[in-house]
Amino acid sequence: MSAVDEEKRLAAEAAAALVQDGMCVGLGTGTTVAYLLPALAARRLRLRCVATSVATAEMAQRLGLPVEPFDSLDRLDIAIDGADQITPDGWLIKGGGGAHTREKVVAAAAERFVVIASSNKPVARLTPPVPLELLAFGLLATLRAVAPATLRDAPPSPDGGLIADHLGEIGDPADLAAQLDAVPGVVGHGLFPPALVTDVIIGRGAGVEHRSLD
Repeated sequence: MSAVDEEKRLAAEAAAALVQDGMCVGLGTGTTVAYLLPALAARRLRLRCVATSVATAEMAQRLGLPVEPFDSLDRLDIAIDGADQITPDGWLIKGGGGAHTREKVVAAAAERFVVIASSNKPVARLTPPVPLELLAFGLLATLRAVAPATLRDAPPSPDGGLIADHLGEIGDPADLAAQLDAVPGVVGHGLFPPALVTDVIIGRGAGVEHRSLD
């Protein structure tokens, strides 16, 4: 196991320890979450889980974690997910795997959103690209409105949206988030504000760093 993978494992196991019996849990997507799922399954808790991607749902079910559609719950106790970039004040870029819209829905529904990452994910400031999920209808007009941007050669999102990346300088992430939110053809973007984030757990060497943003 590489040093980065070991850090991901340590962060994931620390987050799994926060889950309590009887909780409703949101499961994120990505390589760090791949270490969370077996750690969570090993605890043999009674849980209700929702997944942000088909890949996560399938892996969770193979490990014995119960996964249900996110239409029978109106809130979650905790959601745990990775991030591509994390600033000191808690801004995130997510969406390397193209599931950022579902990931944001799940994070917003959780009383506690825990971000897990290796030590190469914290950054001084966010840099492009910012993942986008776009409607197919009016695609060229939408790409023009969010330029500079490029369509990603990737499968559609779990809900059929097309995945693209905004390539412009980010500057103030709140300003860019507002601009992207104002474009009708943008289903979702990968800028997650600090208000969504409760905790950040970062694997560093043989230990973990725990940041609380409450």
